[in-house]
Amino acid sequence: MKKAAVASKAADGVGAGPGALPVPLYEHVKRQIAEAILIGDMPPGTVLPGEVALANQYGVAVGTIRRALADLTAGGMLMRRRKTGTVVTGRASQHGLSFFFQYFRLLGADGSLLHSEAEVLSVTTRAAERDEAALFAVADGEPLLHLHRIRRVAGAPVLHSRISMVGSRVPGFAREPKKVPALIYRHLLEAYGIRIAAVREKVTAEVATKEDRKLLGLPSPSAVLVIDEEAYDQTGALAILSQHRATTAQHYYSNEIR
Repeated sequence: MKKAAVASKAADGVGAGPGALPVPLYEHVKRQIAEAILIGDMPPGTVLPGEVALANQYGVAVGTIRRALADLTAGGMLMRRRKTGTVVTGRASQHGLSFFFQYFRLLGADGSLLHSEAEVLSVTTRAAERDEAALFAVADGEPLLHLHRIRRVAGAPVLHSRISMVGSRVPGFAREPKKVPALIYRHLLEAYGIRIAAVREKVTAEVATKEDRKLLGLPSPSAVLVIDEEAYDQTGALAILSQHRATTAQHYYSNEIR
């Protein structure tokens, strides 16, 4: 099953959108193994097959498997045990950017990782203001793609975000809210070869605006957590500029340094 999936991606040139670099095959393998670990298909203590067996399973070269395993080991998801082989550690970071498909920092009061659902409220294009243009290193007035999105946990709104990207870097990006991929980081990697490699955040607290109260169902007055975020790609260029506004009445924000 995985062999066919990875092989077809290689044949179809996933990540080779207009002007994009192709995504290395080891990134696809790494993501599939990481997902299997995070969703519990490979629980802690699982011993992975040998490199040759994995290469056959995923339909890739042994060197590709070796690179994927090395990255996962460096990230703490796997460890090498003498005489045993490669083992799932159970110490996977909940926030590691290499596993961007699960990037969400609001946790339950008990510390549990929450499953959230995203809904895109609008997709618009507007000219970059001077400060935005400077951050993106583009000309003033460069068209920016602007998303407004809300996240819900168990049906309750907990966070809404405004997300900006340079339009020319993501040609063909969906303009209809219902067609925008739920996992934007993953989509940027697979469709455009843009891999989010670093994120810088500024966290503050503010009085909830009228829009915050409406979208998040808050009384007046209320406070919201504000996260101004810059996400950089593998070349060090700013790829996404975002502001997230969240209620922490039933959740808390978690950051992790590893």
